[in-house]
This record gives sequence, C-alpha cells and structure tokens, in this order.
Amino acid sequence: MTFRFISRKSQTRQAVLLAAALLWAMPSGMAADLSLQEAIRMALSQNTGLKITQKGEDSAQAALNQARGSNALSVSASDSLTSSREKGSSRRDSNSVGLNASFPLYSGGKNQANIHKAELGVKAADLATERSREDLKLHVIKAYYDALEARKTVEVRQETVDKYQEHYTNVSQLYSAGSKARIDVIRSSVELSNAKQNLIKSQNSYEVDLAALRNYLNMDRAEPLSLTTDFSYDAFAIDMNDCIHYAWLHRKDLLQDQYKLEQQEQAVKAAKAGNLPSLKVNLGLDQSNTFHPSSSSGHGASAGVSLNWNLFDSGVTKAEIQSAQTEYDIARLNLLKDKEDVDLAVRQAYYNMREAEKRFNSTKDAVNQAEEDYYIAREKYRAGEGLMLDIIDAQEALSTARLNYISAQYDYARYKASVENAMGISLTPEEKQAAEQADMDTSSVLASSAVNREAGDTKAAARESMPQAGTAGTISAGSAQAASASTTGEVAAELAGNGETK
Repeated sequence: MTFRFISRKSQTRQAVLLAAALLWAMPSGMAADLSLQEAIRMALSQNTGLKITQKGEDSAQAALNQARGSNALSVSASDSLTSSREKGSSRRDSNSVGLNASFPLYSGGKNQANIHKAELGVKAADLATERSREDLKLHVIKAYYDALEARKTVEVRQETVDKYQEHYTNVSQLYSAGSKARIDVIRSSVELSNAKQNLIKSQNSYEVDLAALRNYLNMDRAEPLSLTTDFSYDAFAIDMNDCIHYAWLHRKDLLQDQYKLEQQEQAVKAAKAGNLPSLKVNLGLDQSNTFHPSSSSGHGASAGVSLNWNLFDSGVTKAEIQSAQTEYDIARLNLLKDKEDVDLAVRQAYYNMREAEKRFNSTKDAVNQAEEDYYIAREKYRAGEGLMLDIIDAQEALSTARLNYISAQYDYARYKASVENAMGISLTPEEKQAAEQADMDTSSVLASSAVNREAGDTKAAARESMPQAGTAGTISAGSAQAASASTTGEVAAELAGNGETK
C-alpha cells in the first residue's frame, strides 16, 4: 500500500516537472504554435537561399532568349556626320543615314545547337530548383526534430537535477542526524553540480536548434515557438534495393546531370560548325546629304547574300572541338559519379534508419526497468541498507535510458526523412503550392527582411572599414591582444550608447 502511494506521488511530481520544463522552454510572451508541415511550407515560401537558386531559372531563360535571337532577324541603324577638307578645295559637310537588316540562312548548325543547348539549360535550372526545395524540406525536418529532441533532453536533465537536489537534501538531513558520513554529502553535492552543468548545456542546445529552425523559415529570429508535432512511429516498408532503383529514376540532380550531358553534346556540334560555311542575307537602305558647299541628297537600297567560310584559323576551331569533347566526357563521368553517390546516400540513410528503428524498439522497456532500479536503490539507501554509489549508478542509468529512447525516436524520424530525400521523393501538392507562392521580387524581399533592416547599410559600413592611406601594416602579438581588449571595450561602450546592450 505504501509503495503505491509513493508511486502516485512520484508521477504527480514528474508531471509538474514536465510542465515546468515546457514553460522554461518557451521564451517570455505568447509562443506561436508551429507544426512540422507549417514549418516546411513556411521555409519553401520564405527561405532566401531557395530564392537565390530559383533565380537560376531566370538566367537560363535569358540565355535561351539570347540563343534564339542569334538565329533571327536583326536590324541596325546608323547615322554619321562628317566634315572634310582637302588641299586646294573648300570644306565639305555631309551626313549619311543607313538602315540594315540581316537574317542567317545557314550557320552550319551552330545556332540550332546553341538554341537546343539553352533549352536544355532551362530544364536543368527547373530541376535544380526542385532538388533545392527537396533538400530544404529535409533540412527543416531535421532542424524541427533536433529542437524537439533538445527540448525533451532538457526535461530529462531537469528531472535529473531535481532528483539529485532531493537526494542532496535528504543526505544532508541524515548527516545532521548523525546517520550518514560527511563524504556522502560531498559526493551528492558534486553529482548535483555535474547534473546542473548538463542541464545548462542542454538548454543552450535547445536555443541553438530553435535558432537554426527560425533561420530556415526566415522568420523573426526572436519569435517564441511552440513545436506541436511530436514523434510518431511510421513504419518504412520499402526494400533498400527498391529505394535505390527509385532514386536512379527520380532524383532531380541525376536528371539534371543528364540534361547537362546533352548540353555538352550540343556544344560539340556547335564547335564542329566552325568547320562549315555560314550564309546570311542582307538588306540595306541608305540616304546621304551634303550641306556644304552645296546642298544635295541621294538615297539607295541594297540586297545580297554573304557567304563566310573559315578555311584556316591556325587550329583554333580544332582546339574548340577538343575542349567541347573533353567537357562532354567530363559530363559523362559526372553522371556516373553522381549515380554512385546516390547509391551510397540511399544505403547510408537506409542502414542508419534501420539501426535507429532497432534501438527504438529495444529501449522501450529499458526506461521502466531503470525507473524501478532507481526507486529500489533510493529506498534501500534511506533504510540504511544501500550505498551512495548505488543511487548514483541508478540515476545515471535512468538518465541514459531515457536519453537513449529519445535519441532513437528522433534518429529514426530524421533518417527516414533522409531516405525519402535520397530517393528523390517529390514534394506534396500542398508543399509545391507553398513554394510557388514565394515572392521572387528582389526589392520586395529586401524591404520585408527584418534582418536586412537591422543590419543597416552594409555598403556604408564597408566604406568606413577601409584602411586609411599610409596606415601601418604590422602589429605585434602583444599589441594585438591589447588592441582586441580595447576594441571589445569600445564595442560595449558603443552598444551601451545606442541602448542595445543585452
């Protein structure tokens, strides 16, 4: 009967400790609820690095427009004003206006190859964006679970501190009553101090993990967060070999490599076109006017076809073909290497996932056994039948069992996400929709960035940081240390003056 009463009391106290830990984990103020899917969608629509990658699509489209323009009609206008005078004659002033149009009839296949190459570049840029989105999703999942694991680690560390504090109080009372030795009090104090150190480190890790998550989401770096999605075991039933074959067919970077390989094929064709003639049709209109010594004007029109054939260029074209062929071979090898890397990435993530799954299953009962062992050791010590070392070992075993269980859970979740990423599984329709809603106007993005506003004018800071002409260039180690200390003081004073000291 007594045992059941203590057990309920312990459960109640643990619930209170858990609530306290959660309250500590939340910064002051109302914390925003954030699920994992909400975090992924926010990152896909707001992450700055993803916007930079997506700008590559605009560059590829511009290259395609340029290639198409090289194989289309071009029109140019000219106007010149001249004044001349020859010996023995009066000055002559005139101007000439011309309008010329040209259209390539045949380029040896060079223009067509460049257009096809640019079209492949557009497709490759689209795939690069898609793959970056998938990688960003993985980073967000890992950061989210890192923060969750860190929060639960804080809870375990806090409970360990509380138990050591309770034990230290109990030992101190027993020592005052003369039933325990002074060395037990000292040992309890040392273990309590060590537990507090671990708690401090865990609290800091949690804050660091939250900062990393906020950075991926590109949100207010000081906004409190309440992570609402917890670990939920979801069995992964796909065989590893099937995962690898799926990755070879669906990884966006492998498809991108294939497009790059085809681009190099077109580059070889464009280089070989240098050995062939080019044919162009030209049309022109011109008008000339004379102002001095007399006024006169005339106009004309011209049309023609021009043929250009480079018969000898000292091996320049041959070198261009060799260079393009070498780049083609490099692209073939890059595709092979990336296939090998994909194979390795899938295997590593898969093995790690299965290992975490086994740890997760094997640690389920370990926590309950460790809790029972700790209770027995504590009660035996209170009854004067146990040793201090028994309690310390039991508490350490309990903390380790709980941390191992937490680690196995989130390792499995992270590695499962890594397997899916290594396979090249696409975003969900909702995630694609969020990615398409990203603001791609650079001026608007800069104006809405809180970090950009707080950072201020970097250009002005760069100008101020430039050394003055004639500044000395060498500083000794001792003077450098002193300068560093002085600079630190100046920075602190400047922040204090600005009201920014934290």
